[in-house]
Amino acid sequence: MKALVHDRFGSTDVLEIRDIEPPVPTANTVLVRVVASSVNPADWYSMTGRPYIARPMVGLRKPKDIRLGTDFAGTVESTGPGVTEFNPGDEVYGMRTGALAEFITISETRLALKPANLSFEEAAAIPVAAVTALQALRDHGKVQHGQHVLINGASGGVGTFTVQIAKALGAEVTGVCSSRNVDLVRSLGADHVVDYTKQDFTSGGGPYDLMIDNTGSKPFSKFRKVLSAGATIVLVGGPKKSRLLGPLTHIVRTRAAAARKSQDVVFFIAKVDKNDLNQLSELMEEGTVKAVIDRTYTLNDAREAFEYLGEGHAKGKVIVRI
Repeated sequence: MKALVHDRFGSTDVLEIRDIEPPVPTANTVLVRVVASSVNPADWYSMTGRPYIARPMVGLRKPKDIRLGTDFAGTVESTGPGVTEFNPGDEVYGMRTGALAEFITISETRLALKPANLSFEEAAAIPVAAVTALQALRDHGKVQHGQHVLINGASGGVGTFTVQIAKALGAEVTGVCSSRNVDLVRSLGADHVVDYTKQDFTSGGGPYDLMIDNTGSKPFSKFRKVLSAGATIVLVGGPKKSRLLGPLTHIVRTRAAAARKSQDVVFFIAKVDKNDLNQLSELMEEGTVKAVIDRTYTLNDAREAFEYLGEGHAKGKVIVRI
């Protein structure tokens, strides 16, 4: 089967499409023929091997796993012994390392049925970004109906889902984005939109009960001024400049500064949960939440997809059609 692989760390030059052995389903696993995948910042970090602090997980000198990709949507090709919830032909989606390939195997506990009203591309946009948004708001931000939520980086993959899910949970939402994305963020349901090229969101507005920070564009000393006394800050992303720590530099500094002010700061990495995927499916089926897709590439053009993601200006998700 064809798959996107890399034998060493580096820029997009290390990426290549190669024929590798297809996986075989074992007990309680499902073989999926992948129709579409998407590209995430985590895939970029896996490709580059940066920040270096992640090397013990991804490989010290070379990749532990040469395959790339996480999100996928496709059809069940076959099932291993013990699988009870899925059958060949079912349309499914989920998260699995190596998703930028023609086939993958995955535990049935990490798989969900694709909403019938979604294309495979739309379903492939959901897993990492939407699960991160859901867990950031519900589990770590503990958002309550009527609270005012600030979303810094509202037009990216996680941001577009965060705006919509926050509204679905009954919050008042302020989204921060650039001029070219103001209309998009407003169309997703944001009550207020701050164009950071014209206005500093830390200079007014609020007070906010919860901040979801997807970009790390401002230090804690700046944005704490617009937060309520008991506000929670959930850090999802940050600048990638540091080779050693990457976004963790911003996260470490923010948590240290917040601790001195007794402010609640949370950093987490989303974990796939079948119940969360099913909850997101319900929101997508009823039209409360939709996937925002910026560009779609073919597997042969996956290098260009990574390059575009690396520019940091994608609106919503970047999809790769397998």
